[in-house]
Amino acid sequence: MGLFDSIKGSLGDTIAQAGAAALPGLLERVFPNGMQGVLDQLQSSGYGQQVKSWLGRGENEPITVEDLRSALDNEQVRAIAAKLGVPVDTALELLAGQLPQTVDQQSPEGELKPPAA
Repeated sequence: MGLFDSIKGSLGDTIAQAGAAALPGLLERVFPNGMQGVLDQLQSSGYGQQVKSWLGRGENEPITVEDLRSALDNEQVRAIAAKLGVPVDTALELLAGQLPQTVDQQSPEGELKPPAA
């Protein structure tokens, strides 16, 4: 691995960490009904099993970038990317990597906690 790859990897990790921390608030600003709106959109697009696993106590099922690309509105994804200052593909990768655990953390009793005021 070269120096460029190392720097690129570190930068990607930093973006992912920052994005993960900001994800709940970011979704609240971009999607109608915030994170619940994202989950509703995913469920209505055929990804209910994944959403159910994130809300439940068991293993979180993954979701792919392509799943998110087909389920989410392009304008919403572009808005997330713009707010994070990253390309759309990077935003989708962040969502695919962080959404399952973020939802899991936001739903300790199997239902989403209301957003902080």
